[in-house]
Amino acid sequence: MMKSKQSLATSELAKLHVERLAAIEAASEPVYAIPSEYPAGYHVEPHSHSRAQFVYARSGVLMVSSILGRWMVPPQHALWIPAGLVHTVDMLGDVAMLSAYVSPRALADPPTAIRVVALTDLARALITEAVAPPEAKSGRRDLIMALLLEEVLRLPDRPLGLPFPSDTRLATLCRGFMESPSARLVIDDWAERLAMSRRAFTRFFRKETGISLSTWRQQAAVFTALPRLAAGEAVTAVALDLGYDSVAAFTTMFRRTMGAAPRAYFRAPEQY
Repeated sequence: MMKSKQSLATSELAKLHVERLAAIEAASEPVYAIPSEYPAGYHVEPHSHSRAQFVYARSGVLMVSSILGRWMVPPQHALWIPAGLVHTVDMLGDVAMLSAYVSPRALADPPTAIRVVALTDLARALITEAVAPPEAKSGRRDLIMALLLEEVLRLPDRPLGLPFPSDTRLATLCRGFMESPSARLVIDDWAERLAMSRRAFTRFFRKETGISLSTWRQQAAVFTALPRLAAGEAVTAVALDLGYDSVAAFTTMFRRTMGAAPRAYFRAPEQY
């Protein structure tokens, strides 16, 4: 039976990904930068790199998952993935990304945790230049890479990481919530399901995730909302589906979490 065009494209992308991983491992320069594109729905199987990866989502939304949790990278954001961390990547929409793979020797004290960051205009310009073909016999590329590393360490964090607990029972509750998120989640309901008092549960949840259930719930709501908003869905529809009583209540939560109202958040900055 002949393979469909879609399965052929998936097979070719998987082969290309393996080739890219080999090129990354074989690279000798401190920072190895490459562009890549993937179609909506594409899944990158579990893998890791001996280098840290700084990936910029130029368009589309990335969802990166590991045993530590999930991280969402919407347009005009970037993600720092430490070296050696096994992770998968899912494409929410057609994705164009620019990646800089950083050798362990390139930074004296590289970040050891995954970080979602907002890009400055300077960082966006630098990584765009970093993936451009190098000029022959020019030291400009070395200067760009050095400045990019300096800028990466200064970028502001964004709360787009969603830690998952190691406890199986609590992880089941969290995954169920991700499948059907609601602004009306009640702490006492989860505490009862784990046969805990409210106080014991809140301590346990914070110990397992590092954040409160209230904060986790809001970040989970943002995770659900961002791909839909990026695809152009109406703020009203998204807010009501998530169980918010009004668009204003959803907008307030979104602004508090993301630093801008939903409509303003997706206004594209100047492209380079």
